[in-house]
Amino acid sequence: MSKLAVGDPAPDFRSTTQDGLPLTLADLRGQRTILYFYPKDNTSGCTLEARSLSAGQAELERMGFRIIGVSPDSATSHCGFREKEGLRFTLLADTDKQVCEAFGVWVEKSMYGRKYMGVKRTTFVIDADGRIEKIFDKVDTRNHYEQILKAYR
Repeated sequence: MSKLAVGDPAPDFRSTTQDGLPLTLADLRGQRTILYFYPKDNTSGCTLEARSLSAGQAELERMGFRIIGVSPDSATSHCGFREKEGLRFTLLADTDKQVCEAFGVWVEKSMYGRKYMGVKRTTFVIDADGRIEKIFDKVDTRNHYEQILKAYR
């Protein structure tokens, strides 16, 4: 699969929310969506990123955005993460990694010389018509909300 670019249609997907409800690309139509991919619940970088987006959620919503996080964690893990961090946005349980693969963020990584597959932290802004409006592939976890605001000012 070729790398996604601004202007491309977002890949179609079907996944499940932390509450076990289905969510598809078609469900996102009509509103701009911040679809952010992160490696794992309750890890330092992922927690910082979630906290940043949570802190800016009201302002982002006023700007017309909804926030949806995606990781390979289970719905149960997502429920615990949301509760622990007080998150009010949806998290997708992409346990089969189909959404991550569709967006090209399930990649080979390397740590301490060991290669493994994992999520490349990436955020896609999808417009109301289902097209990719912006891509953040160098995410500032601590200040991600501000990073998004800056891009839209």
